[in-house]
Amino acid sequence: MFPYHDENATQRTPYVTFVLIALNVLAWLLLQGGGATVPLARSVCELGLIPGELTASVSPGTRFPLGEGLVCLTDPGRQIQNLITSMFLHGSWMHLLGNMWFLWLFGNNIEDSMTRPRFVAFYVLTGLAAALAQVIANPSSAVPMVGASGAISGVMGAYLVLFPSVRVFTAVPLGFYITSIALPAWVMLIYWAVLQLFGGFSSIVAGQEGGVAFWAHLGGFLAGVILIKLFEKPDRLAHHRSHHWQPRRRG
Repeated sequence: MFPYHDENATQRTPYVTFVLIALNVLAWLLLQGGGATVPLARSVCELGLIPGELTASVSPGTRFPLGEGLVCLTDPGRQIQNLITSMFLHGSWMHLLGNMWFLWLFGNNIEDSMTRPRFVAFYVLTGLAAALAQVIANPSSAVPMVGASGAISGVMGAYLVLFPSVRVFTAVPLGFYITSIALPAWVMLIYWAVLQLFGGFSSIVAGQEGGVAFWAHLGGFLAGVILIKLFEKPDRLAHHRSHHWQPRRRG
């Protein structure tokens, strides 16, 4: 299932969401060379989050292959700053575009529910919670982790709490055809969360260290569910009741 728009009008321009998307795109183009092999590998190695570095459970110089003829070596020290830098890096064009689409689809409404500085703090905190969840799940991994999906998962968790009944239009492939169905947000988001849970346990059973950071997704999602009530504006509920059912199609 792939959600492509919701019936949830925003009341103001989501400037923070725009800036976050711009920062991710600029990082991809300027730091990661738009996916060119060497800049991509260098950025992932130097700025990605390596759980074993953060926990000091791998020795400096531990090797991890990043492609043909390319190897990442772990650095001395915990590289705490990579908790932040990794949130703005991606592994491919599809990784970037998918994350930015979900950030736009759900982020503008969550930004609308709180002040803009609070949204920045919320986004960063849920991203940190996501990263730490993945570190806890695999503390000795030497595999670099990158992507905004942990923080975006936090946004999705907040959306589940604030807008569970909003209809989300979703593309569903049926063989050679694609159909569109409207689902309550809670159905789509819980379905997504269950997939992450099964993916996380499957990765443990298979002994996989790389690939999708399922535990980061779950950690960010749960952080969003827990933190949203601390960050939303006190007057949001009354405002939401008066405007919530004014649908506006978003591109």
